[in-house]
Amino acid sequence: MTRSASLTRRSFNRITLGTAALASLPSCAPKAPRPRTIPEQEPVRLGVIGVRSRGAGLANAFQNVPGCEVVAMCDCDSKVLDQQASRFGEKYGRRPATEVDVRAFVERDDLHGVVIATPNHWHALMSMWAADAGKDVYVEKPVCHNLREGQAMAQVARRTGRVVATGTQARSSKAVADAIEQVRSGVIGDVKYARGTCWKPRKSIGRVAGPQEVPAHIDYDLWTGPAPLKPLTRSNLHYDWHWDLDTGNGDLGNQGIHQVDLCRWMLGESGLAKRAVSVGGRLGYLDDGNTPNSQVVLLQYDSAPLIFEVRGLPRDKAQQQDGWGMDSHRGSGITAGLVCEGGELIAYHGGGSAKLFDNDGKLIREFKGSGNHAANFVRAMRAGDASLLAADVEEGRVSSTLCHQGLASHQLGRPATADEAIAAMEAAGGEHGRAAVEQLCSHLRANEIDIDRPTLVMGAVLDLDPLTERHIDRQDADDLLERPGRGAYTHDLLS
Repeated sequence: MTRSASLTRRSFNRITLGTAALASLPSCAPKAPRPRTIPEQEPVRLGVIGVRSRGAGLANAFQNVPGCEVVAMCDCDSKVLDQQASRFGEKYGRRPATEVDVRAFVERDDLHGVVIATPNHWHALMSMWAADAGKDVYVEKPVCHNLREGQAMAQVARRTGRVVATGTQARSSKAVADAIEQVRSGVIGDVKYARGTCWKPRKSIGRVAGPQEVPAHIDYDLWTGPAPLKPLTRSNLHYDWHWDLDTGNGDLGNQGIHQVDLCRWMLGESGLAKRAVSVGGRLGYLDDGNTPNSQVVLLQYDSAPLIFEVRGLPRDKAQQQDGWGMDSHRGSGITAGLVCEGGELIAYHGGGSAKLFDNDGKLIREFKGSGNHAANFVRAMRAGDASLLAADVEEGRVSSTLCHQGLASHQLGRPATADEAIAAMEAAGGEHGRAAVEQLCSHLRANEIDIDRPTLVMGAVLDLDPLTERHIDRQDADDLLERPGRGAYTHDLLS
């Protein structure tokens, strides 16, 4: 690995914060008190940050955990904040306290922990601020917007001793756990590869002619936080941030993080992939998004490859005018599974069901049973014991970073025809990678996209040392996987 002999403090931290180094790295701040245990007679008091959609749902989920109370809400959109606090108060007979600025919110003395459901670019920084303020944290997926943030989150969680959980809910699934145990017994033979699909409808978000006005009830500087402060150049500030690489991670890091995480769990892999390569693009329309809506990502492990597929277009051109019906696999468009010598394991969206099929598609066995991810977090909080978590921050940051690896490959890619992309993926990822790209190309042709021209993006082949979590002779890839923050919106481990 080629590196300059002169290292700045920042580049030194980036090198030493890999998986192997996290366990022995000294703290860079005084240790906080050990996590509190909360007596059974005392309610676990939570505050929810980001309550427009997912956060409102999580507020209900945690309020319904016995012994837990949601006592406060925070959102930089004052209109949404007031509406959701009122709705919650009407439903449960107690209106939560409200706060617009997260910096004041995490310092509240009436909170044991916080639940974070903001846009992706805020997840890591809020988590670190909250842990440093003595709060336990439940943070939605992906836990970080880039690799560097994930490393810093893990260090802050360890140095403070806080309970920090990630919102990959299927990690609490009994059905998935039982199915994995069955496959590891050898019932369908040796693993060939893991495969996840996110075949989910994603229509155009439209195009605007210039900067858009942000409503006065939204503190846009606060909304932007650690991301670059730029004019709003899409019609919808909310949700469509997923398709802007400054704030989101595309469907690979939105829906796909769930299935990538399950695939990694199924493979039994604890670290990052040693190689990542992507083929895809934003195809079928021109809009203000810049993340792929059609993509194959191959993540190579020593045990087996992990292949993930994004399809946002319908199954064919006709469906673009008639219902936007999607492709499906084993009865669903959103799956995670293992393809084995003697059959296939499929875990379905939500984690409540998993099935084993033989090579002829015949159902061998079905597993049922979900889990209560919110209750799992509350239990770990009450005990002050992160080892009780179904999905702690280390699991979240590794699976999130797999998505970042795939996006980095795409961002460093080049235009390619279908034939060029198929050949390049075969050279980089073998027969299974080739087959996945061929299937993606068939899907794109069904949508009448001319991929015989250099329409696709053939991603860079990015090789990474999983121990140091640094790319091999690709400083440009390392640079893509970090961001220092903006002004006051940063942390000492990211500066």
